[in-house]
Amino acid sequence: MQESYAYLIATVSGITIVTILCLTALRAWQGWLEYKKTALEQQPADNASPSTNTRIEMADLKERIRKLEAIAAGVDI
Repeated sequence: MQESYAYLIATVSGITIVTILCLTALRAWQGWLEYKKTALEQQPADNASPSTNTRIEMADLKERIRKLEAIAAGVDI
C-alpha cells in the first residue's frame, strides 16, 4: 500500500512539474511574440513601400538568378 502512494505522489509531482514548465514556456513564447510585434511596429514607414530603384534592382537580381538556374540546369537561354 505504501508503494502505491509513492507512485501516486511521484506521478502527481511529475505532472505538476511538466505543467509548470509548459506554462512558463508559453509565457516566454507570448513575451517573445509581443517583443517582435513591437519591434515590427517601430520600424520606419520607409520600409513599407520600396522605391523605384529598389524594385529595379530586385527585378535585375531575379533575372540574374533565373539565368544562373537555367545555366545550372543546362538549358540554353
